[in-house]
Amino acid sequence: MRVVVSPHLINGTFRVPASKSHTIRRLLIAALSNGVSTIDYPLDSLDACSCVAVCRALGASIIEERGFDAECPNPPDADGRRLIRYTARGVGTALAAPSEPLDVGNSGTTLFLALAIAALGTGPVTFTGDEQIRRRSAAPLLAALAGLGVWTQAADNGCAPITIQGPFTGGRVRLECPTSQYLSALLLAAPLAKKGVVIEIDVPLLNEKPYIELTLSYLDSQGIVYEKAPDFSYFRLYGGHSYTPMNGPVPADFSSAAFPACIAAITGGPLSLPSLDPADAQGDKLMFDMLAHMGCTVNWTEQGVSVSRNRPLRGGVFDLNATPDLLPIMAVAASYAEGETALVNVAHARIKETDRIAVMATELGKLGICCAERPDALIIQGGKVRGGEVDGHGDHRVVMALAVAALGASGPVSIDSAEAASVTYPSFLRSIAGEHACG
Repeated sequence: MRVVVSPHLINGTFRVPASKSHTIRRLLIAALSNGVSTIDYPLDSLDACSCVAVCRALGASIIEERGFDAECPNPPDADGRRLIRYTARGVGTALAAPSEPLDVGNSGTTLFLALAIAALGTGPVTFTGDEQIRRRSAAPLLAALAGLGVWTQAADNGCAPITIQGPFTGGRVRLECPTSQYLSALLLAAPLAKKGVVIEIDVPLLNEKPYIELTLSYLDSQGIVYEKAPDFSYFRLYGGHSYTPMNGPVPADFSSAAFPACIAAITGGPLSLPSLDPADAQGDKLMFDMLAHMGCTVNWTEQGVSVSRNRPLRGGVFDLNATPDLLPIMAVAASYAEGETALVNVAHARIKETDRIAVMATELGKLGICCAERPDALIIQGGKVRGGEVDGHGDHRVVMALAVAALGASGPVSIDSAEAASVTYPSFLRSIAGEHACG
């Protein structure tokens, strides 16, 4: 699908959806719990649907409830109803072993976390996904699982289709984590191994540390006993635990909030983003600190946050190691800033849905912005963004970032593969484009 976004101003209130990271973790914990969970206001997106499908295939019962709830941030369906709740009955570790491969779609989070969870069962489970997923390597995670007694089989370079067969027998393994999802997978699964199983993990490399803090917050809430080094370079986990049901609303998503926040940075705002909690463990809340450094006014209240700008944006140097998902939208903000902006220490942005360093350099170049690639960085020279035709490369964050870039451009921007935004934020393009968009 091709969407055309024309330059225009946006201000007022912008509702952001629930966190993908929280939604998927809650669904998986609910599926592994002994009881019934009620997950309110979960994310309604393709990635979340992929996780629900995997949980169901592994034996959990998940019922969705839709209704007319104006407070729910999910987009309405054709009848005006919104997804307001999942009710999930877990199966503990008595996981099913489906005969057909489980398709995770485009959801890397679902794939990596579910690989370790499937090892809690004793039957073989095969995972596959779309073309992008089949290019994303799970090799370090698979090597760690094999070292813990799990049988694994994968395509070249540890890519899907991947087959897993447990159980965990324990041991000590080394796990390099260019993506934090490898470690989160073991942290979520290992405590549910059989009693007496001890799993030790040495972590010589860890990117995206805030996502590990998020995962650990769930272990803490479940009363899971574990040991860790202060710098997260070592973990010791003990089998024999069980999960209790997950209840309550899912927090709003800081990764998604970064896009409307950048709209305010480009067009001036003000934009209010309700329901964001600055105490949440999501690392992408750092976007607001970065925008403040660039010259925006950021005000936090009990209701959420507002962003505005009444002076020119300025460039700077930003370390994105903990927040690689911010690279596409920060590259757009940098395009409108005075001087040079360097997004550094973020080589792992190259192993997301796309090589986001290369893709953003190419697509912003089509809009008149000079970018330079480094192995672990993107350097952007601020300038005048012009209209034109760009390719979203089927990457949801690239599509949304380019749509935001269009709002301050000198002319309309036509974006190909725009349907990819539905992976995490189905209502975004409608929210910003309105009558300015065409498919």
